[in-house]
Amino acid sequence: MSGGEPDTKGGRKGIAVAALLLTASVVALLRPAPAFSQETELRGEVSESAILADQQRKARQLRAQGSLDQAAPAAQAAVDQTPANPYEPASPGAVPDGEGATASVFDQPQATDDPFADDQVAARPRRPSTARQRAAYASTKSDTKATDKKKAKKKPSQTSTAKAAARDDQADTAAADEDGANRRAVTIDSVDRQKLDPGAERTGSIEGQKVNPEDDPFAAPGIKVGTFVFRPTLEQGFTATSNADASSGGTSAVLSETALRFTATSDWRENSAVIDGYGIFRNTLSGQKINDAQGRIEGQFNVDLDNELRAVAKLGYEAVPESASSPDAIAGVTSQPLRQTVDGSLGVEKDLGKMRYTLTGAVTHDFFGDAKLSDGTIVSQKDRDSTLYSATLRTGYQVSPAITPFAEVEAGRRIFDLRLDSNGYERSSTRLGARVGLELDMDDKLSGEFSVGWLREAIDDDRLPANAGPYVNADLKWSPERGTIIGLTGRTTIESTTTAGASGDVLYSGRLTGERQVRANLTANSALGLDWRDYTGSDGHDLILSAEAGLTWWLNRYAGLTTRVRTEKLTSNLAGRDYVANSVYLGLKVQR
Repeated sequence: MSGGEPDTKGGRKGIAVAALLLTASVVALLRPAPAFSQETELRGEVSESAILADQQRKARQLRAQGSLDQAAPAAQAAVDQTPANPYEPASPGAVPDGEGATASVFDQPQATDDPFADDQVAARPRRPSTARQRAAYASTKSDTKATDKKKAKKKPSQTSTAKAAARDDQADTAAADEDGANRRAVTIDSVDRQKLDPGAERTGSIEGQKVNPEDDPFAAPGIKVGTFVFRPTLEQGFTATSNADASSGGTSAVLSETALRFTATSDWRENSAVIDGYGIFRNTLSGQKINDAQGRIEGQFNVDLDNELRAVAKLGYEAVPESASSPDAIAGVTSQPLRQTVDGSLGVEKDLGKMRYTLTGAVTHDFFGDAKLSDGTIVSQKDRDSTLYSATLRTGYQVSPAITPFAEVEAGRRIFDLRLDSNGYERSSTRLGARVGLELDMDDKLSGEFSVGWLREAIDDDRLPANAGPYVNADLKWSPERGTIIGLTGRTTIESTTTAGASGDVLYSGRLTGERQVRANLTANSALGLDWRDYTGSDGHDLILSAEAGLTWWLNRYAGLTTRVRTEKLTSNLAGRDYVANSVYLGLKVQR
């Protein structure tokens, strides 16, 4: 049937089309497609370093965004055209995990060229695990940096803000990458072995520091009293002597002796003041009866005025019983009269170039107590009370800072409280003197002064000759070596008297002292004395020789044991004046 052929051909074509479609569907179903798990495998594991790097990157992008918004459009375009990382991984969709990485593991995955993948992402590759891969990666990275530098030179329109943001991004990403690589290698022991910051290292203890030794570790530390440093010393001991009162008729005795000494030095920024004092008390324990006390206190005040002008003021008080060997001593008394002295002076010093001028005024008042005889009779000594007024002018020339020769003249007047003494003599007198000397100032080596001259006191009563004679004065300190001090003192004194027909005498006194610090806690001292008394109007004279040696052993800074031996001998051409006195002392000294 001609009508049935078209129907048969149409059916065959439909079957062929259906078979072709079916075959295409089967082939499409059998074709392998990449699984999502494989893409996750290629992206690599999520590490803590990657998380930290991502957070730092986003923070930098936020900080840099504000600066980039203000940059020129040309600079922004140059930054966008700069390749982030030229590295091309072998695996499809993989990017390096390192300095050149620009994508985060939290970014949305991007589609690939696979036509069968509806939602394909660009996976992050694993970090190179072998040495060869790391070396290849480092080489590729260096080539990339070189390429970036060349491109940067060719694009000078890029702004400094964009460059700084790019450098910070690379540096922080590299630091995070390195931290992730070394995180597993860090242990507690490795942290302990890390070198400390030099500023955090411990310093040595205070006890271990080097301390300079003290010049005198057993010197008195002193007590702060207001603006003065007060250094008291108390000495208590016993004296065994062959002549208790140092007289021609003296006998042996054992005495208790107490001595109190002190020094107070000012602690002022300008000017200075010094106060010295002592007191000695003696009482008999056995033998000849002795009960006396003596002491002195004196102060000196130095003031610096304007125009190289200085003022020096002194004031002192002394109380000493009359010595039994004195020419005015009274025989047959239970106790000698007490002699008290109040003295003061005021001096003004002026420097004009190398010339030195000093004008000093002084006042000395002596008054005596009553003498008590063995029978109870009281003998007044008021006719011996007197006051000496004097003025001294010194002129010196400073040859060098260490040597200053000088010359001085003195004028004064001694006035007795009673115009006539008990024997009817006028004892007031006029005083004149002149001398030359040398002042030395070689710091601690040698210091002080000495002078020689002539001194005269003419008594108002014509029946009495004037007291006159050579004048010698010295006060020197010499230190030949450290720990040794040698001192020399000399003094000339005119002693008045109320003895009938006598004018008095001139007394020359000299002392040579030595002090040696044998050890830090052991000090030795010695003294030699020579006194010469020349009686006015006669050939009478006295010679007194003395020697003394002592040791002080300090137990600590505050206490020490002290001992000394002393001998004294007086030889006179006047009857009844010779004597010898030897003594030994042992005591305890306490200082603060």
